[in-house]
Amino acid sequence: MVKPTRVTNSIRTLRFNHGEMTQADLADRIGVTRQTVIAIEQGRYSPSLEMAFRIARVFKVSLDEVFQYPDETE
Repeated sequence: MVKPTRVTNSIRTLRFNHGEMTQADLADRIGVTRQTVIAIEQGRYSPSLEMAFRIARVFKVSLDEVFQYPDETE
């Protein structure tokens, strides 16, 4: 049986590395609720591709610096 892979992210680290940005600040900047940011950070919700790009642009990094998808060999 194939184990489902899970997208992980570094949003929490990026927020703290960018002036200790709050979840509410990030939510305002990408046009979602704070609860949505919490769910994304915790891996309970995968954002749309558009939202993922908005998050990356807030931090001025590439998508793969925000979101990680494990290799199938892991």
